[in-house]
Amino acid sequence: MPEPLIDQKFLERLERLTLHWQKSFAGLVGGHNRSRFSGAGQEFLDHRGFFPGDDLRAINWRAFLRLEKLLLKLFQVEPRVPVRLLLDTSASMSTGSPSKFDYARKLTAALSYVGLVRLETVLLQPFAGTLHDPITCSGGRHRIRPAVEFLEGLEAGGRTDFLNAIKQFVAEYPQRGLVIVVSDFFDDHDCEKPLQYLADFGHEVFVVQLWSDDDRVPPHDGEIEIEDAETGQIVKLNFDEEARAAYVDAFDSYARALRELTFRKGGRYIGLSTATPVEQAIFGAFLEARSMQ
Repeated sequence: MPEPLIDQKFLERLERLTLHWQKSFAGLVGGHNRSRFSGAGQEFLDHRGFFPGDDLRAINWRAFLRLEKLLLKLFQVEPRVPVRLLLDTSASMSTGSPSKFDYARKLTAALSYVGLVRLETVLLQPFAGTLHDPITCSGGRHRIRPAVEFLEGLEAGGRTDFLNAIKQFVAEYPQRGLVIVVSDFFDDHDCEKPLQYLADFGHEVFVVQLWSDDDRVPPHDGEIEIEDAETGQIVKLNFDEEARAAYVDAFDSYARALRELTFRKGGRYIGLSTATPVEQAIFGAFLEARSMQ
């Protein structure tokens, strides 16, 4: 019997995490972000003069008795920010042990639960070369089961075209929100441009880059043949310590470039090896991310 994506014990710990995030990490998962705009709300913001057509219920009658002026009370607007989880389901995610795909689904399930506990509406959007069919969950913690079943039904496959998927995303979801991208960011083309594209359209971007240990530090020696998981292309390489060191340096440089771009655009970045337990990632790296900007 396959291991469940998320078990009851982990859910109970996530409940406590949600309380912590609500106090100290507004905006990570959810829309508890203050707006600069005035309107209906609970927290008093300011006064302005009354104009014909304004809501009479918002007049400060006490101020009128003192000043003999009609003043309208303005309140802080606290909009709900859409939460959208973009999950990479391309073939490259199926590699590694455990596979990056299984790890990503567990991570996405945990983040979905945190959002649902906070009464957010959470969109789960798989992608590879294009966007696949999504699912939207809302209504509280008891709605986690449809999200988990949806994630369990996904399969990894197809080639990555991150830029095409992101262009499709901004066209289909014009309302700005929090976009959490969970991917290995392995693409034949530049992955930095689509992330910049997301940010330029006003989305708050949270990048979660996943890799297996073998992705970063290849264990091979001598002459080897490597098959591309997405194209099937076979590349012959001669691996030694010098080549391995150069590869690791290139991998780390790429991760730094993603991180720096995300920070420049006001977003957040986490890099995770699949050797990191999901629980440790949620209760460690995600909480620390608020101090990484």
